[in-house]
Amino acid sequence: MRYPPIVLWSDAHFFSPYAMSVYVALSEKGLPFTIKSVDLTNAEHRQPTYAQVSLTRRVPTLAVDNFLLSESSAIVEYLEDRFPAPDYERLYPRDVEKRARAREIQAWLRSDFIPIRQQRPTEVLFAGKRFTPLDEAARYDAARLIDAVERLLPENQQNLFGEWSIADTDLAVMLNRLALHHDPLPPRLADYAHFQWQRASVQRWLAESLRADRE
Repeated sequence: MRYPPIVLWSDAHFFSPYAMSVYVALSEKGLPFTIKSVDLTNAEHRQPTYAQVSLTRRVPTLAVDNFLLSESSAIVEYLEDRFPAPDYERLYPRDVEKRARAREIQAWLRSDFIPIRQQRPTEVLFAGKRFTPLDEAARYDAARLIDAVERLLPENQQNLFGEWSIADTDLAVMLNRLALHHDPLPPRLADYAHFQWQRASVQRWLAESLRADRE
């Protein structure tokens, strides 16, 4: 099978959970791709050269042939449409309502839980850093998150929808901000987040992050 040339622009440290989501999606689809790094600490994403690549001047950005697309949720949905099942692995559930729920979860995770994201940044996920205890706002958000996931995740099930979807990876990112920092989390949810973290595509991203940290 011939594949179009695919390029993923990621942050240089591989700390972006949004770039991670696209990386996992590409890996799950079995698509060969190359990675170009963008040094956010030196504001490389604000330079005119990157503006020619990314409409939003953020990471991730994806190129498939000559088509350029930014924003992780848009990229993942594009990949699902551009490289559909059964020729490629699914990123979303087969059932239409479950697909809608998966997208709802993704949108919620990207637009909410700001105190958790601020107080448990991705350095927790990819560098093992520790921070001060959560404040009242973050604890409130953590309680909301826990309540929602306990309702969403069926008992004795390792994925949200009975089959893996990209929403599982995105949800595990948010839960692991707490779990990997040893913040209070019900064991069932911590086990779910740990299980998702062992997926081969996620482990490859973690290896990329570790390699970037050593360079």
